[in-house]
Amino acid sequence: MRYELKDLDQTIFRAYDIRGIVGTALTDDTVYHLGRAFAAQALSQNVNTINVAADGRLSSPHLKTLLSQGLMDGGCNVIDNGYVPTPLLYFAANHDDQCTGVMITGSHNPSDYNGFKMMIDGHTLSGDDIQVLKQRIIAQEYSDGEGNLREQDVRPQYLEHVLSDVKLARPMKVVVDCGNGIPGDIAPGLLEKLGCDVTPLYCDVDGTFPNHHPDPGKPANLVDAIAKVKEIGADLGLAFDGDGDRVGVITPTGKIIYPDRVMMLFAEDILSRNPGAEIIFDVKCSRLLANVIREAGGKATMWKTGHSLIKGKMKETGALLAGEMSGHIFFKERWFGFDDGLYSAVRLLEILSNRSEDADTLFDAYPEDVSTPELNIDVTDEGKFSIIEGLQALEFEGGDANRIDGVRVDYADGWGLIRASNTTPVLVLRFEAESETALERIRSEFQQRLTKVDPSLTIPEA
Repeated sequence: MRYELKDLDQTIFRAYDIRGIVGTALTDDTVYHLGRAFAAQALSQNVNTINVAADGRLSSPHLKTLLSQGLMDGGCNVIDNGYVPTPLLYFAANHDDQCTGVMITGSHNPSDYNGFKMMIDGHTLSGDDIQVLKQRIIAQEYSDGEGNLREQDVRPQYLEHVLSDVKLARPMKVVVDCGNGIPGDIAPGLLEKLGCDVTPLYCDVDGTFPNHHPDPGKPANLVDAIAKVKEIGADLGLAFDGDGDRVGVITPTGKIIYPDRVMMLFAEDILSRNPGAEIIFDVKCSRLLANVIREAGGKATMWKTGHSLIKGKMKETGALLAGEMSGHIFFKERWFGFDDGLYSAVRLLEILSNRSEDADTLFDAYPEDVSTPELNIDVTDEGKFSIIEGLQALEFEGGDANRIDGVRVDYADGWGLIRASNTTPVLVLRFEAESETALERIRSEFQQRLTKVDPSLTIPEA
């Protein structure tokens, strides 16, 4: 065995992927053995070719080498797609008849983290699939062989495919903030080829993230992009996360448009061509999104949070669009059903270029409730699920409780959610209502029940 497995940190095996701190949790031997386990699992499903790619983190080249060696020693052939955003790895896998790949990315985690997003035969690994890999590593149930490696540049094919699909009716002035993540390598060029006037911010790839963290879900990371949009009078600001599967949207007046509101526009657009289509959204999204989908003639389906879980539900239902409050948006209409921040951005620009109104006017036309941002209560990884189980056992009088992912309770005038994060040791909460009074009432209903389960827990102020 090329690398003896010394100590396996089992906390790296998460609900949607594998991730951890490089060098302590993700050691060289662990990453090599992950390659061996993945190869064995792929071969057991009659797959012998694996697409591999990595983001722009400092640790990514070394991890890509270790993983690829493990895959080849396990008897699989490796197609090395180099350093590209996650959607380009998905694209490469979708254009290979075995539809299998591993993306090495820490996404929006701190710079000392990295991780692996995985798919086999078109199925994104999550939950039990990831536990199967863990058990293979523990038992060292591996295949043996001598796979080969070839390199390919998927970028030209990806760009050609997007540019053949999306056309702008008029040129758009756009600010693009890549936060020094790997999307900086492709996003500005893609938008210029579409005919946009692009002002790039932090588009040089730098795994130390010297300017701000590449996480558009946090308003603090959008401050520079907002200022630049206002300064130059841009039609839109776009901010990508570290691996390009999420995008943040900023209007000409500097307003952040949250993903569930962006989904309202996408849903109406898709339903105008596909009446009755099913559209999926996660439990963190606004109740108003479901109303917009239904009013536009679509079927609204709420599902669990998590990119791999949403993709699974899309395959099961044949939905044409799905979106999460975190910013993962999945197009099946005209695209492949995977989460792609770059493609979401160009679809948004396509719609805007065909309208006479600006982005502010367009989004102001959609209903909006009073809402909190995502609130977090720090707990332990061991305790978070038992707290949720306790809450799921309680009644929420006067509301309609949904327990598919934590507890979401919809009332006539608003809703509340509490769920366990699958990636960090926190409880995630969100509240939304048609008035501040209703918001406080719903929040208080949740606090009362939280106190019953664990008197030490308090919902933080927004």
